Amino acid sequence: MKEFFLKAEQIQQIIPSGEYCMATDEITVQGKKVGYMYRQNPRDKGDSGWFFLSGSESQEYLDNPNNLAIYDVNTIANYDRDIIPLLDSVVGSQYERKSGKLVKVL
Repeated sequence: MKEFFLKAEQIQQIIPSGEYCMATDEITVQGKKVGYMYRQNPRDKGDSGWFFLSGSESQEYLDNPNNLAIYDVNTIANYDRDIIPLLDSVVGSQYERKSGKLVKVL
C-alpha cells in the first residue's frame, strides 16, 4: 500500500476539477514538484488528458504500472500549485520546469 506525501485531510478543493489525470509516485509518494507535464487527447468524458511527472523518472520506472496512478487533477494541484495556471492549455501542450518555473516546451 502506498504512503502518500500528503494525507487525505491535507487535500483541499483548490480548483473545480472533477477530471482525472495520471501522475507518478515521485510526485504523490516522494513529494517532488511537477517537473514535466503534458496534455494528450482525453480518452473519455472524465479524462483531462494531463500527465504529470517529476522529470527524473527513468523509462524503466515509467514502464512499471505500480509507479503511476490516476488522480483527480485537484489532488495534483495540491501537490504543486504551479500547475494551476496551465491547466486550461490545449491538447498537445507540454511544460517543463526550468529555473524553478514551468515553461512551455516548443
